[in-house]
Amino acid sequence: MAENYQNNRAYAQSKDDADSLARLREQFIFPLKNDGNPKIYFCGNSLGLQPKNTVKYIEKELSAWAEYAVDGHFHTDDPWYHFHKKSKPALASLVGAKEDEVVTMNNLTANLHHLMFSFYVPQEGRYKILTEAGAFPSDQYVLESQVRFHGYDPDDAIIEVKPLEGEECLRTEQILEAIADHKNELALVMMAGVQYYTGQLFDMARITAEAKKYGIVVGFDLAHAIGNVPLQLHDWGVDFATWCSYKYLCSSPGGVSGIFVHERHGDDKDRWIAAGWWGHDEKERFLMKKGFIPMKGADGWQQSNTPVLLLAAHQAALDIVLEAGGIQQLRKKSVDLTSYLFFLVEMLEQKHEAIKIITPKDTESRGSQMSLYVKNNGKKIFDYLHAAGVVGDWREPNVIRIAPKALYNTYTEVFEFYELLQAAADLYLHKED
Repeated sequence: MAENYQNNRAYAQSKDDADSLARLREQFIFPLKNDGNPKIYFCGNSLGLQPKNTVKYIEKELSAWAEYAVDGHFHTDDPWYHFHKKSKPALASLVGAKEDEVVTMNNLTANLHHLMFSFYVPQEGRYKILTEAGAFPSDQYVLESQVRFHGYDPDDAIIEVKPLEGEECLRTEQILEAIADHKNELALVMMAGVQYYTGQLFDMARITAEAKKYGIVVGFDLAHAIGNVPLQLHDWGVDFATWCSYKYLCSSPGGVSGIFVHERHGDDKDRWIAAGWWGHDEKERFLMKKGFIPMKGADGWQQSNTPVLLLAAHQAALDIVLEAGGIQQLRKKSVDLTSYLFFLVEMLEQKHEAIKIITPKDTESRGSQMSLYVKNNGKKIFDYLHAAGVVGDWREPNVIRIAPKALYNTYTEVFEFYELLQAAADLYLHKED
């Protein structure tokens, strides 16, 4: 590790005192314990905390709605007709794209379906999709329904790459070998950027490069990656991607999603798009004519009017990310914060054989998450932590997910979590485990 971490509160406090991003914590609302103190909120990989300025951003648009009604589309300070464009600079920076390659729209699963209608184009002999085993259920359902839509059997058409026996995470070489082995059968490689269960960060650059050697289309679900890890989708040559905004981007429960479409596809008149009014050429949109003319770039994939209130909440959070200095600054802190977490919990691994960290320990292979496998009494340990004010995440059958976030979590919270986890383990795990 880059630093000699210490197992004591004074050290954790010294890290907080030196943290240049500590000021951002005051911009978020924390759920409180019964004693009135903030809970240790380590569940940002499921839902980020509410920024205090979210109310102001939404109220601004509510006031515009009240004052202008339908004229708000054209006559407010931020006309709703172009409202989706406000988020483009921040999103382009977060995913490593050009502004016309990204747009906010819909929700993640709907977007994945729409994108696959455009990019999953099976042909005779080349119709299969490669993905990771244990993908998030929505992704599994989308892939299954898409291959059935085209008349294929999911058990045949979907290739799942599984970790080696005795291992929890995939090796990059396994994924690359699977692509090469099935190069003549694959129509699409579609994976997560960060695996939701283990927290593994996949090497998207190498995966894309390998698939592109054989002309295979590549897409990613970035739900657990955007706002968490640096991305360079344009330079990597990724064909498409989508994400949600309510995890690491703190943009409201079920908040608006976004998509990336590489510029080489952005003006492809021959590519089929699930067309909608808002994706039609904005200069001719109100002529109400037949014949879909897509906007250039990702905007052409839009279907419906911009959800203004959701986008206002989205922008409130994005502005804080920009204030932090962008993803590189957040990543620098998150690597250090999670490394400190690993340092502490590894001591419990040595004491209790029933506890095992299944997230990669290599900082280049993980984001702001640690997944703990607990062989027995894991739910009791989770419930103990929750009762003590730790908001984490339980995933059946035996994994506790903990996600300290650079935007608002502290080193002292990491240390306090470790102390509580140690107490719970000593209570519910025997020496022989």
